[in-house]
Amino acid sequence: MANIVIVSGSPSESSRSETVLTYLGNLLQKQGLSVKHLSVRDVPQTDLFTAKYDSPAIQEISTLIHKADGVVIGSPVYKAAYSGVLKALLDLLPQDVLQDTPVLPLMTGGSPNHLLALEYSLKPLLATLKGQNLKGVYLVDSQIDKSNPVQPILDSDVQDRLTKQLAYFMNIIGKQKETASFKR
Repeated sequence: MANIVIVSGSPSESSRSETVLTYLGNLLQKQGLSVKHLSVRDVPQTDLFTAKYDSPAIQEISTLIHKADGVVIGSPVYKAAYSGVLKALLDLLPQDVLQDTPVLPLMTGGSPNHLLALEYSLKPLLATLKGQNLKGVYLVDSQIDKSNPVQPILDSDVQDRLTKQLAYFMNIIGKQKETASFKR
């Protein structure tokens, strides 16, 4: 069974990106994968604010992500980039925490004008952590229904993109697991 970590970079308790990440986690669990959700809101504020990279919470997050077979990471767009609190968390993790790990990036924003935030901010950041970035998905807020966690995606084209990216993500993980067991 593959081990997937979902990281939410939203500082808001009820955000659209969090809704979509939870939805994707549920889809992955239905496919028989083990899913662990992490949120920047769960990290002690003092650890983030004082950059305590050696705190037990940061060490636990680092180990969890490093051992993951795949990572889904999402953030709302803030000032044409990911959230600052997500950056604060990622800055505290080892530079190779995502080494050879498939990563499905996701961002949500108020308009299509922020689409490139995925390409020019989040994906380069994940690449510096040595992650294998997938294409990723950008969603406009109006395409997400926060009140329907079972099916929050309102647009069928967006649903198709999410489904394809998730299938590709699971396929890469499956191939890596096959290769790893073959090498033994």
